[in-house]
Amino acid sequence: MILTRSDIGRARTWIAALLSSLAICAPAATAQAPSLFVDSRSTTAEAADRLDGRAKDDALFLARFPSASWLAYGSPDIVEAKARDIVSRALAARQVPVLVAYNISYRDCALYSAGGAADSGAYHDWIGGLARGIGDRPAIVILEPDGLGVIPWHRTLTGEFEGCRPEGQGEAAAARRYEELRGAVAILSALPNVHIYLDGTGSGWLAPGEIAARLIRADVAKASGFFLNVSNFESDDRIIPYARWVSDCIALVTRGGLDPRECPSQFSPASFENTASWTATDAAYDRLFARLRLTRAPERQKHAVIDTSRNGQGSWYPPAGKYRDAEVWCNPPGRGLGRLPSLESGNRYVDAFLWIKVPGESDGACLRGTAGPVDPERSVEAPPAGQWFAAQARELIELANPPLASE
Repeated sequence: MILTRSDIGRARTWIAALLSSLAICAPAATAQAPSLFVDSRSTTAEAADRLDGRAKDDALFLARFPSASWLAYGSPDIVEAKARDIVSRALAARQVPVLVAYNISYRDCALYSAGGAADSGAYHDWIGGLARGIGDRPAIVILEPDGLGVIPWHRTLTGEFEGCRPEGQGEAAAARRYEELRGAVAILSALPNVHIYLDGTGSGWLAPGEIAARLIRADVAKASGFFLNVSNFESDDRIIPYARWVSDCIALVTRGGLDPRECPSQFSPASFENTASWTATDAAYDRLFARLRLTRAPERQKHAVIDTSRNGQGSWYPPAGKYRDAEVWCNPPGRGLGRLPSLESGNRYVDAFLWIKVPGESDGACLRGTAGPVDPERSVEAPPAGQWFAAQARELIELANPPLASE
């Protein structure tokens, strides 16, 4: 990839902000660019302690790379203590931790990763504990995976209800989700050295206008931007253009008053399956900026961080008609690690490539429309969500793209 001066300049600005954060917290530190935190007590390192043979070697190998720390349970005091421990050790190492806040009420629509805070008050108390644990130290916070992609009793821009419609609730549940996220953004954005990212889903999910409208309603204006591809497998060829379109759509809506339904997408004028056609969507955005007499300003627009922990081989396409519900997101076979985590993306719309989903950890039981409990594609019963899946870890390493230098 050839970087332009503006690309390099924006990357330096991003790193300088993190470096400034480190300097504020540790004035005696040297002016060395920060790197992402490699946690010697990560869940990957813990998994290695319970394994042996090749599985242990794979876990130890993956533990050498920085991955996110998921904070998903416990009282406000517990999350405060966990966050303080992580950010303190990261600061001592002159590294930047990635913390995933995953405790919003009715998370994952009570499915594989069910749980979360009991109500809005409990959630904001929990976020308050997280904020106290971080304090004035630098951190990247991934705020609620699926938080804007899976909303209870939510209507799309076309007025249709989405699939998450739990009994005993109604449209007020959707309003509460936005209130919870706005409250969390308000609490975390008050911290001086935190970069916050909200759920931006991915190119195989929502159109840019749909997710841009949700991000705006969730107060992305007070955040650094949005995260993409978490626990998913979309290739760089698909997810990086999508990052640009979401950022441009937010700018067109907030600066130009555009109806978000007018934002071009991966579905129109492009053809979703043919990425060569996606230049048509790029051109459509150019025309909108010209029509509204706006100048595209990537350096001031909202940026993305992209999860590349399992996207080296792109998404899985199951045999046509084989499964009633193929669950393409759930432990698909033949996937590989993607780009290594880095705070230098070389892209004006992307702040960082991160390993947010911890590679090697299961997505849960994948039944693909069958009675189970065996995954019919893998012929094994997958571990529960978040538990170590040795066979998948081996695949990710073997099929990494770019290939890993050594194991």
